[in-house]
Amino acid sequence: SFPTRRSSDLDDGAHIEMDQPIYLLAADKVEMEVLAPTAGVFRRLVEEGETLPVGALVASIEEGG
Repeated sequence: SFPTRRSSDLDDGAHIEMDQPIYLLAADKVEMEVLAPTAGVFRRLVEEGETLPVGALVASIEEGG
């Protein structure tokens, strides 16, 4: 089945730190917390509850900010 974006407590444009949790993704019976790979400005690309194809981009991080 395809993953679903479950939740994020971050506002679009929020400053985040490396390794900060940014999303919870769910597929079938598995949920996975996604951590920020770098510090920067969080940009949300999909809304909560959207069903996504595998490999879909759910957020971006603008470095710096």
